[in-house]
Amino acid sequence: MTRSYYRPIVQSDDASPASALLLAGGWGWFTHVEVLRRGSASKVINAERIPDQVKAALLDERANIALRPQIMGIVNATPDSFSDGGLHAVASDAIAGGLAMAQAGADILDIGGESTRPGAKTVGADEEIARIVPVIAGLRAQGFDRVISVDTRKADVARAALAAGATLINDVSGFTFDPELAAVAAAAQVPVCVMHGPVDPEIMDNDPRYDDVLLEVYDFLEGRIAALENKGIARHNIIADPGIGFAKTLDHNLALLARLSLFHSLGVTLLLGASRKRFIGTIGGGVDAGDRAAGSIAVALAGIAQGVQIVRVHDVAQTAQAVALWQASVRGAWAASG
Repeated sequence: MTRSYYRPIVQSDDASPASALLLAGGWGWFTHVEVLRRGSASKVINAERIPDQVKAALLDERANIALRPQIMGIVNATPDSFSDGGLHAVASDAIAGGLAMAQAGADILDIGGESTRPGAKTVGADEEIARIVPVIAGLRAQGFDRVISVDTRKADVARAALAAGATLINDVSGFTFDPELAAVAAAAQVPVCVMHGPVDPEIMDNDPRYDDVLLEVYDFLEGRIAALENKGIARHNIIADPGIGFAKTLDHNLALLARLSLFHSLGVTLLLGASRKRFIGTIGGGVDAGDRAAGSIAVALAGIAQGVQIVRVHDVAQTAQAVALWQASVRGAWAASG
């Protein structure tokens, strides 16, 4: 029998009907879902008709996520990042950049020492450790007390990062690159982000093909979440990322973005990382990655409107401003913080 997938049609209007279901304890709600099946046209049904297990996954509050979108600031401690051209390759610059992002509104800092741009070659663990550990330790020494994520595919790098003060592991390979990495996360009992990026960055743009990119990415993430749970990582400590721009064409990216809310059915926190990606420049202009802030913010807000809980961005201050105004506009009210 062909499997059915259930995508909540998310709304965020301040007024909602009595029948509305609150999505993941957050700011979005829904009354209807789109039912998707391979080889068939989709259909929309009333939310009360979805299976109980699916409803539970959609309604369960996501642990450790405030009732507002979280902003993850990207700190690339690499000399060859596609997005910033080595801006934070020196540890002192990366620390200063991270602290500036925190001041601008970043809830999480994601520290990476290996470029995953298309065509990038694998960096040895020792070199990756040398790039990121001084940054993580320096941020902690400077008083940064929020979440620090280590963006790595390698167990040895994750161990060193955790020892230096990291509190989240973000693996673009979906925990498929290094079989020991999941055990490191389980032993430390830290949250993890599992991304759909099973193809090595060096070859990921070599004619990627899918029969149904949305459902294939969903199936991959569902399988990896189950595998991580079997390794001892609690579901509430798992974040899922559909991997926009990783082994995907422009059409693949847009198909995923249009129906991002499907991934709430996984029952975990969702992260969207589309900042400065190539498709933004293709559609909106901006040959240089640094000229894609406006388009990146537009995509982030579109994701938040579908209930995505975390957006991973380069332009933290601009994104924080946009998110604050989006929320105030939807609610028709604003209260100063701090």
